[in-house]
Amino acid sequence: MARRVAAVLLLLALACLLGILLLCFGSGDTRGPPGFKYGIVLDAGSSHTAMFVYKWPADKENDTGVVSEHSMCDVQGPGISSYSSSPQAAGTSLVHCLTQALQDVPEEKHTGTPLYLGATAGMRLLNIANPQASDAVLSAVAATLKSYPFDFRGAKILSGEEEGVFGWVTANYLLENFIKRGWLGEWIQPQKKTVGAMDFGGASTQITFETRDTIEDPRNEVMLKLYGQEYKVYTHSFLCYGRDQVLKRLLSKLFQAFSAFFYTVDFIQTVMGKPVHMPSDLKDAAETICATSWSELLQKAPKLEKRLPDYCAISTFVYLLTTKGYNFNNHSFPNIAFQKKAGETSIGWALGYMLNLTNMIPAEKPSSHKSMLYNYWVLLILLFVLSTLTSLVTAVCLLQRSKSLAI
Repeated sequence: MARRVAAVLLLLALACLLGILLLCFGSGDTRGPPGFKYGIVLDAGSSHTAMFVYKWPADKENDTGVVSEHSMCDVQGPGISSYSSSPQAAGTSLVHCLTQALQDVPEEKHTGTPLYLGATAGMRLLNIANPQASDAVLSAVAATLKSYPFDFRGAKILSGEEEGVFGWVTANYLLENFIKRGWLGEWIQPQKKTVGAMDFGGASTQITFETRDTIEDPRNEVMLKLYGQEYKVYTHSFLCYGRDQVLKRLLSKLFQAFSAFFYTVDFIQTVMGKPVHMPSDLKDAAETICATSWSELLQKAPKLEKRLPDYCAISTFVYLLTTKGYNFNNHSFPNIAFQKKAGETSIGWALGYMLNLTNMIPAEKPSSHKSMLYNYWVLLILLFVLSTLTSLVTAVCLLQRSKSLAI
C-alpha cells in the first residue's frame, strides 16, 4: 500500500515539474521583445559639450528604473558659449558626436528619437553680457541639430534652478529613491530618504535637496509631484562660482597675475594617495598639493599636465565651499558621496531633463494592474515547486518506511 501511495506521489511530483517547465517555456511573449526607444540630450556646459544617448524598453514609457545610458560622446573643443564671435562654428563642433548618434541609434528609430540641447552657466553668462550673440549661437546650434533625422525638440538655456533640480531628479531616479518594482512586479514606494545633489561646473555650482523647512526665498523653492509623492525641494545656483570662473578671478587678483567635485577628490585620492573622509582630510590634501613642486606633480600625473596648475586653487576652493559655504562638518561630511556615475549612467541634469520633457515620470503613482498576470505566474511557480518538494519528500519517507517493515 505504501509503495502505491509513493508511486502516486512521484507521479504527482513529475506532473508538477512538467507544469513548471510549461510555465517557464510558455511565459514568453509570442510577439517577440518590444525593442527600445531612444532619447538624446546634449549637455552644453561652459567648458565643453557632452552628448548622452539614453534607451528604455518601448513598452514601459512610464515605468521607473528602466532608462539607461546607451552611449555618450564628448564634443571636441570648448563650450558653445566660446563661439560668440563665430556662431556657425558652434553648430559645426557638434557634427562628430551627432554623426556618432546616427550609428548608436538604430536607423528605423531615428525619426522617433527626441533630441534636446540644454545650455548651462556659460550661455547664461553670455546671454547676460551679449544677448544678440547668445541668440546667434543658439540659432546656429539649432540649425545643425535640425539637419539630422531625429525629432529635434529645441535648444534652450537652462536656469540655474532647473539645472539643480534636474540633477537632483537624475540622482534619485537612478538610486530608485522615488519608486521601484518589487520582486513580484508590483510598485513599491521605498522607505528611503532622497539624497541631495551638489554640482560643481565650469561657471556655476548648484546645491539641491529635499526639505520640510520654510524656504525664505520663493525662487529657491520647487514643488514636485513624482509617482504620487510630493517633494518640496530647495535649490540654489551660484553663478560665477564654477571652477573656471573661480580660477579667472583668482588669477586676475593674485597674478593678473577639475571639473566638478568628483574630479578634484578623485585626483586627491588616486594621484596624491590621500583619503578624503573628513573636512580636515580635504584641507590637508589641498595644503599638500599646493606645497608640492611642479616637477613632482608632473611626475605623478603626466597625462593631466593641462589641469595640474588648477588643482591647488580648486582643491582649496572645494574645501571652503563644502565647509564654509555649504556648512558640512565632521558629522555630515561623511554622508557626501563624490560620484560621477550611478551604475553605468552619468549623474547630471541631462537624464532628469529628458525624463521631464518626455513625461516619463508621472505625477501619479502608476497602477499595478500590468503586473497582475506576472504575479499569478510567480505564485503558480511557487505552488508547483512546493507541491513537487512535498511529494518527493513524502514519497521517499514512505518508501523507506515500507523497506523497514519488509525487513
